[in-house]
Amino acid sequence: MPDKRDVEIVILSDIHLGTYGCHATELVAYLKSVRPKLLILNGDIIDGWAFSKRYFPNSHMAVISEIFRMMQKDTKVIYITGNHDEFLRKYTDLSMGNLFLTDKYLLEIDGKKHWIFHGDIFDHTTKGGAKIIAKIGGIGYDWLILLNRAINWFLDSIGRQKVSLSKKIKNSVKKAVKFIADFEEKAIELAIDNHYEYVICGHIHMPSDREVVTEKGKTHYLNSGDWIENLSWLEYNEGKWSLNFFDETKFKKPEIETYDMSVNMEELIHPTTLAAFTAQKTIQTLA
Repeated sequence: MPDKRDVEIVILSDIHLGTYGCHATELVAYLKSVRPKLLILNGDIIDGWAFSKRYFPNSHMAVISEIFRMMQKDTKVIYITGNHDEFLRKYTDLSMGNLFLTDKYLLEIDGKKHWIFHGDIFDHTTKGGAKIIAKIGGIGYDWLILLNRAINWFLDSIGRQKVSLSKKIKNSVKKAVKFIADFEEKAIELAIDNHYEYVICGHIHMPSDREVVTEKGKTHYLNSGDWIENLSWLEYNEGKWSLNFFDETKFKKPEIETYDMSVNMEELIHPTTLAAFTAQKTIQTLA
């Protein structure tokens, strides 16, 4: 396998660490293959809605460890909070070393303005009483992903093509299709109104890369997708954005270290604990 690629910017979103559907091992394989100058984590990285000490395997902790290693190697990390990791919003605008925590991020590249945010601001189901229903729905979604994996294992064993039950449901339910279309339309409309050349979101688990022209103006809409169904991300290099999808044949399967899983995630991301954990990993790296 080739050495790590130098990448100017990487954007990941909707990893949902702490859920059964997260493809953490594949993500570790990708993270080990790149050396970004800037890593933007665009929300729902840790799933606070689903988090339980009963399920946070070593592969999930390895994702966090790889991100820490990047910070130690001078990668700047921008963590934009989403609805599933909203417990981090109490630390908004925290800056510590190469880590910056925020709710949205404005980035200018070659004179072009990029508006980067998770996207739950457009989703009324993540607020108020509807949030409880959304959490219950999230549990059902998790079980659907587990069922889907079992079905795909069987299909793969008999040489048949894999399927995505959640995608089929989304594509067949009119309300889901309308929600996605409305979400994208709102993001695009606001970007054009505010003269942003690019608008970059996550949240809806629908990877996208398209230029949009309306009577009011134009913008470039990007969505990094997710690491549940699509295993997708965005990269910026040599003046161009690219939407990428994980292909296991192009990556080396990583060795996953063993971690002490007794740590509580909310305690881990507290500034004092995070600083101590990062320092510990630095010592281990140098040893």
